[in-house]
Amino acid sequence: MVTRARQDRIVETFMTRLRIRASSPEQRVGELSGGNQQKVLLARWLCLNPRLLLLDEPTRGIDVGAKAEVQKLIGELARDGLAVVLISSDLEELVEGADRVVVLHAGAVVGELTGDEVSEHTIMATLAADEGPGDDH
Repeated sequence: MVTRARQDRIVETFMTRLRIRASSPEQRVGELSGGNQQKVLLARWLCLNPRLLLLDEPTRGIDVGAKAEVQKLIGELARDGLAVVLISSDLEELVEGADRVVVLHAGAVVGELTGDEVSEHTIMATLAADEGPGDDH
């Protein structure tokens, strides 16, 4: 069991670290902005000290400012040594946040891009190369 004092310290730590904006630590998550709700979800997982974080569309549905903050946070976590697997249909998000991109089409791997290969253009070109003439999947 976690004491109330320990819980308060954990909440304060993650509110500061993730820059969660709330009127108080007691504010209901449902009352927060979309970006701050995403950060609270991240905090819930991060307090378990994971070695791998699997994020599926982590910035979908949040405003541009919150999106930038969440992307920056994900980058900081990766630089701090946390393994992050990011699943996203947002090419800009992938290009900004990935060291390696595995391109999937119709449930199959159609390419893998690393380093300087990772760009919106090369991701789209990899997808297009998989769709030959008459390919309807």
